[in-house]
Amino acid sequence: MTLKKSISGKTSSSAAGPAAAPPPGLPETAERHGSALDRFDLAILRELQADARLSNAELASRIGLSAAPTWRRVKWLEEQRYITGYRAEIDRRKIGLGVLAFVRLDAERNNSDSTRALEEAIRARPEVVACHYISGAGTFELHVVATDLDAFSRLAMDVLFKLPNVKDLHTSFSLGEVKAGAALPLSHLGTRLGLPEP
Repeated sequence: MTLKKSISGKTSSSAAGPAAAPPPGLPETAERHGSALDRFDLAILRELQADARLSNAELASRIGLSAAPTWRRVKWLEEQRYITGYRAEIDRRKIGLGVLAFVRLDAERNNSDSTRALEEAIRARPEVVACHYISGAGTFELHVVATDLDAFSRLAMDVLFKLPNVKDLHTSFSLGEVKAGAALPLSHLGTRLGLPEP
């Protein structure tokens, strides 16, 4: 069971990124691509994780291909959902969201209908920026942002406790971010292809 939501104030747009439009003269239809990733695909993923605002020309230069095949590969990666969006990372503190809470939410009943209703209610709350269905004690792990502790307290009492099928909440607060919004590791894929560490 998977819940997806943008994390830490990230916003996404399907219109952005190198594959938004093909290079001049290139047909819209992407050429056939094998079912597996290759070294150029990994290079594209690595570069776009580091800087999603790269133009197609700059991306092509960095991975060692011409513009047309680079655009086709990016398009394929998007169509296959390896790339799911292009995001601007926003500092939540700069926009007044100084509190980040980790909320373990215990559900009253764990049947499919009640769980689905709770999932839908969680997705509808913009203050919940991430949510995971977890093993062990509890049912959901929520990442919740608020302007301050008073605002979080009101949110917990007026919203979170009133979500459908909620039995209890257990909350911890972030005292400081050590690492957030990091790029996903790709070295394990490179190892399978016999590529050296970047």
